[in-house]
Amino acid sequence: MDKLFKLKENGTTVRTEIVAGLTTFMTMAYIIALNPNLLTNFDVGSPLWNGVFMATCIASAIGTFSMAFLANKPFVMAPGMGLNSFFAVVVANLAALTGMTYVASFQAALVIILIEGILFIVMSFFNIREKIVDSIPLGIRMGISPAIGLMLMNIGLGSNAGQFSEEGGPFFVMRDFFGSLTPALAKDTMGSAYKPMVLAVVTMFIGLFIIVVLSKKGIKGSVLFGMLIASVINWAGQWFVLGVNPFASLKTASFLPPVHDMVETTLFKFNFAGFLEMGWFTVITLVVTFCIIDMFDTIGTLVGTASRAGMVDENGKMPKMKEALMSDAIGTVVGSCTGTSTVTTFVESASGVEAGGRTGLTSLVAGVMFLACMFIAPVAAIIPPAATSAALIYVGILMLQGLKNVNFSEMDQMVPVALMMISMPVSGSIGHAIGIGLITYTLIKVLSGKFKDVSILTYAISAMFLVKFFVAL
Repeated sequence: MDKLFKLKENGTTVRTEIVAGLTTFMTMAYIIALNPNLLTNFDVGSPLWNGVFMATCIASAIGTFSMAFLANKPFVMAPGMGLNSFFAVVVANLAALTGMTYVASFQAALVIILIEGILFIVMSFFNIREKIVDSIPLGIRMGISPAIGLMLMNIGLGSNAGQFSEEGGPFFVMRDFFGSLTPALAKDTMGSAYKPMVLAVVTMFIGLFIIVVLSKKGIKGSVLFGMLIASVINWAGQWFVLGVNPFASLKTASFLPPVHDMVETTLFKFNFAGFLEMGWFTVITLVVTFCIIDMFDTIGTLVGTASRAGMVDENGKMPKMKEALMSDAIGTVVGSCTGTSTVTTFVESASGVEAGGRTGLTSLVAGVMFLACMFIAPVAAIIPPAATSAALIYVGILMLQGLKNVNFSEMDQMVPVALMMISMPVSGSIGHAIGIGLITYTLIKVLSGKFKDVSILTYAISAMFLVKFFVAL
């Protein structure tokens, strides 16, 4: 293992890497069920849902294995949030416009993901994506990590622990619980979701404090242990307070992977005839949109997480960036062939890095867990979201330390980073936030007469984002 992943050189051990891999996996295990839910419009148990479920596990594993062996980095991949929702919208619109069934439209849209993945492989091979990374000004690169930290905190306190009831939802911790004037008002607003919300709040904050205390004591695997203890607390709360058996789903769960459904619905099921019905202008627009979002989401995650782990040089560049980007492209191609939307590097990888992960062994462990989930998905599904929220909040707070690397005395650094930090959690898009930062940086430089400080590629990327934001095609 040491020869393969250079553990001693990176100051880590097999035990640390295994704990880090498990930590990352636990914080992003939600994608296993959520991705097929979003891509099939919550048609749980249907052949298409089962096919996407299998594709999610396989594509995530292979993409992550590529990261482990090509780049030797502790980053984990899976079908990207936001990109999967956009893919589902494309499928639904295509079905409405052409009269095709949802499955046929889904198979036609997979061709778009295949084209995107192939383009990324070519761009990675010729170092085009790496040049795009280098074109991002150093100040903005240093601001990506804390911006991602705010996004992780927002996910942990928001969508990851949202509650639903007969009164609607989702109800969020900060807005609907702490934001209510009184507990009585919160209870009236949330209805039957109030008690689960209280349990979620107790779970995430106890988990957070346990992680903090264990970290201060220098205990390895503090994030993983904190999540496990928080999970036990939540399960006990469900049983004794809510009167719900947290393990009830295991009684009727199937532990056999639905391989047949994947073969019938998604495995190499490219609908090229349906793809051509979209029209070339629509196809080009969709491919470009997917490429822009995925490219800058991946770049932001890699740069931000690597910065937090000390994996960048004095110029903010990460060694083996080309290989990391190639792994992302491979994951996307595999995803299209097996039946899921764009595969990208997950921001939750930061939790494994914080647990001590520094090499591809962390990725390898997480990838193995994704494959295992084809058999043990029901077990992964009982991990309480509030327990993983504790880890996301903690890691998000730590990533704010990256602000010390931003020169706040320089307006052309401070303003772009500030806007990027607020737009990332609010928009939910790492790529779009970087775009806003680049546009702001470019405009400040130009309007202050320092247009020569901006590289040609930065001008081009800023212009591209302006078109994407403001031109309705």
